[in-house]
Amino acid sequence: MKNVLKIFIVLAIVISAMQVSAQKTQKLGHINFAQLYEMMPGQDSIRAAFTAYQEQLSGQFQAMQTEYETKLNDYQTNQATMSNIIKQTKEKEIVDLQRRIQEFQQTAQEDLQAKETELTTPIIEKARNAVKDVAKENGYSFILNSTEGLVLYTEPADDIMPLVKKKLGLK
Repeated sequence: MKNVLKIFIVLAIVISAMQVSAQKTQKLGHINFAQLYEMMPGQDSIRAAFTAYQEQLSGQFQAMQTEYETKLNDYQTNQATMSNIIKQTKEKEIVDLQRRIQEFQQTAQEDLQAKETELTTPIIEKARNAVKDVAKENGYSFILNSTEGLVLYTEPADDIMPLVKKKLGLK
């Protein structure tokens, strides 16, 4: 009987210890990450570099647009005196130039986005690392971006994807 009582007491202690560790408090914090980003040093140089790149692309676009307008005006002015082969050649040049302008616009937009990412990534990473360090130093389990509701930091945890997939019968 004494052994059963001892086993019961040990089990009670183990169960209570497991409950205490399972009830670990989750400390939650938030930050306005956009505001933090704007406060980071280097914003002026990023804006200047981005604007310079944007103006370079804009200059190239303007040159192409001017060339298009010149060719179109020349074609419209001299169309009546052109032979069929010259008309066809000029029309092909104008259509080709329109296509190149459209392709340039699309590529320029993609390039601008890539340039922005290239310029901003180091500052964003520096800010994220600071958030992560503060979270660890102060015992936060989660840090939310208060402007967007996104999780910026979370403690390492188990990925339950395999368990959910199994529950749903997915492979």
